[in-house]
Amino acid sequence: MEVVRTLEADRWRAFVDSHPQSNIFHTPEMFKVFALAKGHQPELWAVLDGEEIVSLLLPVRITMMSPLLRALTTRAITYGGLLCTPDRQGLLATRQLLAAYTGQIGRSVLFSEFRNLHDQGLLRSTYNDCGFVYEKHLNYLIDLTGSVEEVFQRIGSRTRKSLRRGLRRGDVKLTEVSEHGDVADCYDLIKRSYRNAHVPLADRSLFEAAFAILTPGNMLRFYLARVEGIPVAASAELFYKNTIYGWYSGVDRSYSDYIPGDLLMWHVLRWGAENGYQVYDFGGAGKPDQAYGVRDFKSKFGGKLVEYGRFAITHAPLRIRLSKIGYSIYQQLHRLWSDRCLTHRRKET
Repeated sequence: MEVVRTLEADRWRAFVDSHPQSNIFHTPEMFKVFALAKGHQPELWAVLDGEEIVSLLLPVRITMMSPLLRALTTRAITYGGLLCTPDRQGLLATRQLLAAYTGQIGRSVLFSEFRNLHDQGLLRSTYNDCGFVYEKHLNYLIDLTGSVEEVFQRIGSRTRKSLRRGLRRGDVKLTEVSEHGDVADCYDLIKRSYRNAHVPLADRSLFEAAFAILTPGNMLRFYLARVEGIPVAASAELFYKNTIYGWYSGVDRSYSDYIPGDLLMWHVLRWGAENGYQVYDFGGAGKPDQAYGVRDFKSKFGGKLVEYGRFAITHAPLRIRLSKIGYSIYQQLHRLWSDRCLTHRRKET
């Protein structure tokens, strides 16, 4: 078996499309999106058994653009986890692949993290032997099978009641973004939510690349909710096989009485049920031992709580400790700045 760093797109796509546990983050199209986004550098690692692909790894190096910050911010994230054939050859190939990857990456990144979207039970011992540590991480999966009414009835009763009220009022207008210019409105709303959570957001080039590459193949839809013509909530949803993946979302809190986020979420779920999709994947719900407000929102929609976890390995222990200290300081300063801006706006009004 041979470790390779490139693959023909058709062969790559055929392997991914035929694998029962593949997801959109394994596709050549998503690789192209990351390649065009500032601060993102995707890599391909694969093992061939003769001419057959038996293991595939697609880490994305993510970094701050400032040269002064790269050493303390660069990490490698494998969205959707590693993919291998479910047999002995696949396990052997994965062990070989992880050894090659960790041996070459050295200390060029702080850590590598594999974000699993399926149960990885068969691979746990392989990851452990290669120095990876398992971390619990939750997610919600919503069943979209059955009629629209059946999907609606799986939602929590209080949320159903508020959705019915919001739909009757009709104040929130929901549309799919079809123009490139509207991507900016979506990004601004998403950025606002990330700013309120004191969490950095990817550069807008990621969203523009996704719109350009994925929408022609019906692999991405941006949605906007408006009140009196004003954008108040947005989401970016990924589509692959029978699954919708919640990618990014944002909402203007000042319009919370209109529940635009809830109405937008139901709009996506209803569309998925009407168009033959079977699962809505929320894309993560935090660590089980930590409070996470977003998890409370996601839990309202009647999904199944799963724990597929993540595998992580530290490459630069000292730098990662410094990075955590720096990130904590960034969050504290950002909170102080946000509170100061809010106080200033209140005084003006």
